Amino acid sequence: MPLIGFGTWKLRHDRARDAVLSALAVGYRHIDTATMYANEAEIGQALADSAVDRADVFLTTKIRPTDAGKARAIIRQSLKALGTDYLDLWLVHWPPSRRGDSHQLWNELLEIQADGLARDVGVSNYSLTEIDDLARSSGHAPAVNQIDWGPTLYDERVLAGHAAHGIAVEGYSALKNTNLDDPALAKIAAAHGVTPAQVVLRWHLERNVTVIPKSAQPDRIAANFDILSFTLTPDEITSIDALAGG
Repeated sequence: MPLIGFGTWKLRHDRARDAVLSALAVGYRHIDTATMYANEAEIGQALADSAVDRADVFLTTKIRPTDAGKARAIIRQSLKALGTDYLDLWLVHWPPSRRGDSHQLWNELLEIQADGLARDVGVSNYSLTEIDDLARSSGHAPAVNQIDWGPTLYDERVLAGHAAHGIAVEGYSALKNTNLDDPALAKIAAAHGVTPAQVVLRWHLERNVTVIPKSAQPDRIAANFDILSFTLTPDEITSIDALAGG
């Protein structure tokens, strides 16, 4: 899974298609969507219109927990809309309210993976306790947990807990969760000749957390991807970590 992805929450209709086309043109090779976003068809159109080969794109979508018992029908709908015959990653969007439904839906995803329709399966917005429950009930831990993340939410125990299970952490709302005017970020950005937003996104990579920034503006889409030309020092990383205590 590429550590930099393109998020598509709230992007609809032509805005979704155009934004994904811009992202692919810039170099993104990881696209994140969900059934709930109601934009899978537009993303599928962008993938079809792009010169990028499907095999070179890591494609993620998510199933609603209310669709427990209907996973096979839902993935068929998603695959048709996206114009592909497999997903790279399929996530449960948030935990079902009933424990039995959680186990049922997770087992459905594992069956879908075994059939080759999804290469990997995971969850989103799950706690470590909920992940432990899934792993115990099925014998299989999720490959990924996509969670609300950013410097102000940094918690080493969360990262360590996922690492102990071999679960990749994927963070969303990185920029929404951050005060980009914070002096600590401004100082680091000035030292590298980049923006505070780029510093925050780079910090995710330094912490081995996949990040999926979203924008409909081509210039911002490009800037959010342009975070591979610099690295943060250990002291800078620690300074950003400390924003969680602010």
